[in-house]
Amino acid sequence: MRRIFRPLFLVVLGLLVGLIGYECIMFVRVLMLRNGNPSSTSLIDTRIKEAKAKGQQPKREQTWVPLDKISPNLQRAVLAGEDTNFLTHHGFDYEAIQKAFEQAQREAAREAKAEGEDDDWLPSLPEFKRGGSTISQQLAKNLYLSSQRSFLRKGQEAALTIMLERTLTKRRILEIYLNVIEWGDGIYGAEAASQRYFHKPAAALSANEAAFLSAMIPNPRTVFNPQVNPRRVARRQRIILRGMPYIKLP
Repeated sequence: MRRIFRPLFLVVLGLLVGLIGYECIMFVRVLMLRNGNPSSTSLIDTRIKEAKAKGQQPKREQTWVPLDKISPNLQRAVLAGEDTNFLTHHGFDYEAIQKAFEQAQREAAREAKAEGEDDDWLPSLPEFKRGGSTISQQLAKNLYLSSQRSFLRKGQEAALTIMLERTLTKRRILEIYLNVIEWGDGIYGAEAASQRYFHKPAAALSANEAAFLSAMIPNPRTVFNPQVNPRRVARRQRIILRGMPYIKLP
């Protein structure tokens, strides 16, 4: 019995030590975000690998700007579209997300009916909240994790979300998020997106322009690509515009 128990104990102990060591390394990486900006993200690295695998030259347009240089309109639009309770939750907000989805579904159905459209696009509406992730969760995934769906990855996402929320201020989380998220093929961050779509700095975005950019966030390369689905982007833009006046900023 001891011959079986001892190797098993050592394996479990080794796994536990390895897990603790890995989490300590990740905590240090998160801690460094207090005063330093990430040079890249897991998402950006993945896009570069995808491009190279296709024999294409990787694209990367990104200009880091402080939160004060990003229009309050865009900050409100992103929070209205992605995480209305950003200021009050501690990384997870499932009840509010469910309510937001149900409300968006009702509004979108009314608008589609008023415009004489069928409802065959409605099943894609869960992407309005991208499966229920808060901005903190999205940032954890964007910075460090793959897009692979598994219980292990979701568990690591939860751990990183807690680290981000406990280590960084809400303003810093929002600042990093707005500088690294994808806004199209090779376009990362608010400044690059603003320059690409409106030929102006992110600080100068109007409410309507900000809502347009926010509407793209769930999937800017396909589902909410304004060149592919302009009416769908416009519909989500209108929903976001209605919510923006009620959003408080960190």
